[in-house]
Amino acid sequence: MTALRQRKGSKGSKESGPEVLNQRFYPSAEPLERTSDGVWTWRTVLWVAIGWIVGISLGMLCCIYVATLHENDLWFSNIKEVEREISFRTECGLYYSYYKQMLRAPSIQQGLSELISDNATESKRTINLLRRMNIYQEVFLGVLYRILPIQAYLEPVYFYIYTVFSLQAVYVIALFITSWLLSGSWLAGALTGVWYILNRVDTTRVEFTISLRENWSLPFFALQIAAITCYLRPHLKPIQQKVVLWLMFLATLCFCLTWQFNQFILLVQALIIFTLDCLDLISTEQVTCLYLVQVSSLLSVWLLQFCNSMILGSLALSFIVSALFVKHFQRGLKTGGLAARLGKLLLHTVLVLALTFTINYLAKQALQLRSDEHIFKFIKSKFGLGPTRDFDASLYLCEEAFGLLPLDTFDRLAGTLLAYPYLVTLIVLLVMLALLTLDNLCDSSAVGRPLKGRFEERPICMRADVAYNLLHTVFFGLLALSTMRMKYLWTGHMCAFAAYGVCGKELWSLCLNMIHCNTKTKFWPKLMTEVSELREFYDPDTVELMTWISSKTPKTAVFAGSMQLLAGIKLCTGRVLTNHPHYEDRALRERTRQVYQIYAQQSPEEVHRILRAAGADFVVMEDSVCYERRHGRGCRLRDLLDLANGHIMDGPGDNDPDLVHASHPRFCASVKTDGPAYTALFTRVFQNKTFHVYKLKKGKKRAKADREPVAMQD
Repeated sequence: MTALRQRKGSKGSKESGPEVLNQRFYPSAEPLERTSDGVWTWRTVLWVAIGWIVGISLGMLCCIYVATLHENDLWFSNIKEVEREISFRTECGLYYSYYKQMLRAPSIQQGLSELISDNATESKRTINLLRRMNIYQEVFLGVLYRILPIQAYLEPVYFYIYTVFSLQAVYVIALFITSWLLSGSWLAGALTGVWYILNRVDTTRVEFTISLRENWSLPFFALQIAAITCYLRPHLKPIQQKVVLWLMFLATLCFCLTWQFNQFILLVQALIIFTLDCLDLISTEQVTCLYLVQVSSLLSVWLLQFCNSMILGSLALSFIVSALFVKHFQRGLKTGGLAARLGKLLLHTVLVLALTFTINYLAKQALQLRSDEHIFKFIKSKFGLGPTRDFDASLYLCEEAFGLLPLDTFDRLAGTLLAYPYLVTLIVLLVMLALLTLDNLCDSSAVGRPLKGRFEERPICMRADVAYNLLHTVFFGLLALSTMRMKYLWTGHMCAFAAYGVCGKELWSLCLNMIHCNTKTKFWPKLMTEVSELREFYDPDTVELMTWISSKTPKTAVFAGSMQLLAGIKLCTGRVLTNHPHYEDRALRERTRQVYQIYAQQSPEEVHRILRAAGADFVVMEDSVCYERRHGRGCRLRDLLDLANGHIMDGPGDNDPDLVHASHPRFCASVKTDGPAYTALFTRVFQNKTFHVYKLKKGKKRAKADREPVAMQD
């Protein structure tokens, strides 16, 4: 097992044009000072310049902070290359291996060709990695490193990790801009950056999961939110709107291209836009433009990923098409009294949702798409709407990251004084939104009049950019509460939203004093303790395994085992795998379930048949999986396999009445006894305290019908 041991000698283990609307209810959004001919004064220019300097400085500070934590945690500069690669755990190692592959290719063209026709990631299959996975960032960095004159003084691994850490600077700057735009003061942006850094545990995990797709995509998502906030501000000139829309498109494209879950995030965002439209908070032109940016980004990614069918079959695309179609043909939606409008909105929503599911079903049938069904199985099982024994769904449900958001998260957020102003801002604006919505629904005479004109005549109003950010934090907050892994989509924006509340209205300071929100917590010493604590990467068993594989097995050897370990084997040794952690493919999920029978109660003959069908030459078994104690009974991997196979689980506890005793012992434990039935098919070739490697003997020839055919996938 990996350990982080203490080092010897270390201590301790802009807007702002003249908006009557904004000035009435958002006094902090003061217009920038201009001369009579509309030119900014020198004081305004200086103030804005200082704001940009502060924002960039905070971004760089965050970048240096996470880079220091990464170095201190692993002593990355001092460990061997194989240890550095092992530190890229699970799917992180898989993604980094393609960057490494691009660097080792004789030419850029050949490197791209090998990725497009890859037969080393999944044994007995040729797949197009650029189509299957979101690895354009690895390709881009590989090409960039080859053409830049930096090889002499910057190692490839540092070029990679420094790029990811630099994106954290982009993330903080994007949040800084969002808060600045909302409040009209860069002081809100400064508070946003400080909160983001103080709440690092809940805002990012980049320092120990460098290659995860979210660490590449979330900075671009934050840029997109900043662009949307700017686009929805009043008084933008047509040329400014076009520039912002192009920036929004580029940010959305980069976000979608770097994360396979883009379609689900854009679906939530499309629901936010739909809600704003139904509540009459943004104009029809703005709704259409925002939808078209999303559609054009998804279709661009579809083309770049060699017509990946998952994008055409996504719910996000189906929903946007349905919303635009129904909106075009359903007339008079915003006319009539309160009861009539509520009825029309309900009918409108039902029509859009019905058409969405119809289009999505037909698209998946036409494309024969089943690659994302595991996600919907997980959602159904999580809310008790689906089978509880499904292996793929249980694999997610038993992981802490896919459970509910822990309550101690709010304790940490309150400890940095983020939770209190956030909740006050959220509650006040939700009340204002409710009153404004009721006013909109009751005022049928307002239909067809400009939004600005209507707002200026009302006692209660809310800017469109504020309304969007309010619904954004609500929707993604609910997502984070339901699934802990999604909290990183929420907590960063939470900092910007709370900072807007503090710096946008003097009311919040009064509210904080009323609830006696004060603390003696000293944040600076805590940060200094974190960056001064020195540890070291220490995983001798895995290093020994990787060294043995590299030196004692053929380069064309095929390895079977757990997804997480095989990703590291691919990175460190370049050997061929039977399965890997990128789970967005139905055939791969089925193969993974089959390969995992090494941890089930199966006969040696059956395990041998399965592994040979997958093309495996070696199988690696881990004691930490075979004798797992991290999860409780019912969530251990061996329990999930027993349930899927209809077998009674190990250990004391209840079992469903339809489960039966297995006719064979658990393979991963029994193979170590070297019984005749096992030694006839498996030869132990390596072992240490953690891993056991067995070489498959050829065994008896079997009919072709028992073998898995070679699958050609694009």
